Amino acid sequence: MQESVAILCAGGPAPGINTVISTIAKVFLKDGYRVLGIHEGYKNLFNGRAEVVNINFHYADRIFPRGGSTLRMSRYKPKDEEFSPDFFVENNVVLLVTIGGDDTASTSNRLTKWLADKHINIQNIHVPKTIDNDIPLPGMMPTFGFNSAKDEGVRIGNTIYEDSRTSGTWFVISSMGRSAGHLAFEIGASCHFPIIIIPEMFNKTKITLDKIINLIISSMVKRKIERIDHGVAIVSEGVFHILDDEELLNCGIEFTFDDHGHPELGNVSKAHIINVLLQRRLKELGINIKSRPVEMGYELRCCRPVAFDLTLCTVLGMGVKKLFEEGHKGCIVTTDRNAKIKPLFLADVEDESGKIPPRMVDIKNEFSQLVLSDMHVLTPADYNRAWAYLPNPEDFDFYKILNWKYTPAKEFRRG
Repeated sequence: MQESVAILCAGGPAPGINTVISTIAKVFLKDGYRVLGIHEGYKNLFNGRAEVVNINFHYADRIFPRGGSTLRMSRYKPKDEEFSPDFFVENNVVLLVTIGGDDTASTSNRLTKWLADKHINIQNIHVPKTIDNDIPLPGMMPTFGFNSAKDEGVRIGNTIYEDSRTSGTWFVISSMGRSAGHLAFEIGASCHFPIIIIPEMFNKTKITLDKIINLIISSMVKRKIERIDHGVAIVSEGVFHILDDEELLNCGIEFTFDDHGHPELGNVSKAHIINVLLQRRLKELGINIKSRPVEMGYELRCCRPVAFDLTLCTVLGMGVKKLFEEGHKGCIVTTDRNAKIKPLFLADVEDESGKIPPRMVDIKNEFSQLVLSDMHVLTPADYNRAWAYLPNPEDFDFYKILNWKYTPAKEFRRG
């Protein structure tokens, strides 16, 4: 029977998925393999109801530059007792390629070990994807999809900023990024937003909603005393995932709750929450500044990949074939700036719980320091002018809120 390569996608979409699928299909079809695309990830893979598409050259060629995923995705994570060898045996699968995040990779690794115990030898290679850029790849290489999502975010962000400048209105943007703030930080830097707020900035103080709101007001008042009546604040959604539940429960916003009693953040607009709390605080302070919420979320995930990701995904797809021929399994395919392919084994990056710790924004590197030092925020030098709007300007001092040391101008460094 003809040997098969099976491909599945899990988690959320990212620009470049179709490019990876297309490239893998083309390089394996050329060598006589059958290529099977599995819909809905792991969801129906073991119950006999898997929906499969035979990927030929024309199919692969057509999807190459498209956004989204030609294979429908699912976040379903099967338990070991659900595993079955039937699909792999019936289709003579020699390689399972998974496209997703760390959960998808870990499930693939568990599955391959289980199949090995059943004396069914299948290689598994994982292609890491996320617009969050939070997988710790060697050499700080970006995850595929990040640059395309950032490009789309910058396009939207520049339009929002132009609206802000034209209408004299502030906008509050919430950007995707569950754990790390890469997307919000780089969109904000690229658009010259006056204030960026990401989880990594709360490294010396406990995060609260009050601190988030005060950081935005710090920028608003700074711009006001500089006679600038507009601006955009971008906040990474990751700040909500490190807030205490009590903070959310007591903020005055109604939530639905999961089975464990935690607020279901996916059912609400984070930008709306922040903007409501911001307007409430501005009214308490007697400051008349209009602001509007913008949720920058799902529109970033299925845009067409930019040239960087088309190239990166092509290299990764070809890299899958290279690692397969070298006999590797239980690994992530990685590359560097010179397109050198290397396997990254899950055992080398996972923590004690078997999870891959997220790669966070390094707020101490030079790029971050330059961006942070250029934001429009209140410092001690602004207190006298800020008195016209705030009874206690020091409470809105950007550096005091974050418990960072303030050093003026060119010597900007945190203690």
